[in-house]
Amino acid sequence: MAKKVKYYFDTESLAYRKIKPKLSKKVGYVALFLLSSGLFGFLCFVALLNTSYLETPKDRLQAREIETMKLRYAILNKKIEEVEVVLAEVEDRDNSIYRAYFNTSPIPAEQRKAGFGGVNRYKELEGFDNSELVINTSKRVDIVSKQLAIQSKSLDEILKLAKDKNKLLAAIPAIQPVKNEQLKRMASGFGYRSDPFTKARKMHQGMDFTAPTGTPIFATGDGVVKRADNTVSGYGNHIVIQHGYGYETLYGHLSKYKCRPGQRVKRGDIIGYVGSTGRSEAPHLHYEVHKDGKPVNPINFYYGNISAAEYIVISKMANQENQSLD
Repeated sequence: MAKKVKYYFDTESLAYRKIKPKLSKKVGYVALFLLSSGLFGFLCFVALLNTSYLETPKDRLQAREIETMKLRYAILNKKIEEVEVVLAEVEDRDNSIYRAYFNTSPIPAEQRKAGFGGVNRYKELEGFDNSELVINTSKRVDIVSKQLAIQSKSLDEILKLAKDKNKLLAAIPAIQPVKNEQLKRMASGFGYRSDPFTKARKMHQGMDFTAPTGTPIFATGDGVVKRADNTVSGYGNHIVIQHGYGYETLYGHLSKYKCRPGQRVKRGDIIGYVGSTGRSEAPHLHYEVHKDGKPVNPINFYYGNISAAEYIVISKMANQENQSLD
């Protein structure tokens, strides 16, 4: 199609002449065309950059780095799982073996596995494409780190208890307070018994050993004499020894003392003599063992100086619901 030619009428020559466009106008049209073409091309290029059809070397490098990061996080999570399994076994041994052996309370599971409440510790990790992966892994690392810190502290405590084991073994009240050959009989054991004065059935918190007045009484474990007096109603002249590790022993109805408050005694030391002072029906020793402030059955602690056969005999006598002597 031929290009349109424009004419104008020249009044001087009375003829039609061609209209010739100015050069500046031609240049303007060309510049406008080039500018619009360039802008359109740039917009198309930007659009292609945001699609999968055009991938730059930098994009490919970033994609490889992201895949490598995901692989490393997967490996890290696998290692965390292995650590969690091993740590769970250590925690189980710590509670059921180590702490049981050293007679100390286990660490509750809720304390070991407690999370991190309150402030959001992972806010700066939010808002990214892989935030969930990074946040979950960070949480697992933090929880395992806390569990390891608790377990490390527990093992430090166990190590200290192991170093003090000999002291612990010496402190536990592990022998009878009166020798077998000096006993007339084991009169009454731990549990509900008939009161000798009121005949009512009530809890007897210790064991009664009948023996002649003046029979030696022995400290059943290492410790410090807390009291040696008759100020507590019912016990008459009595002695209380603090052994440490939560253990305390009481010796009641003595005829006289062979120790004083504040004195350190060893297992087997003579601390006093059998009598019938206080609320007592006949010469005997009333003996109690307390652990963490609560009375426990003394018969469970006589492994230091009696045989298995003797233990069976004493156990049968102690379990008879007879009348106590105090």
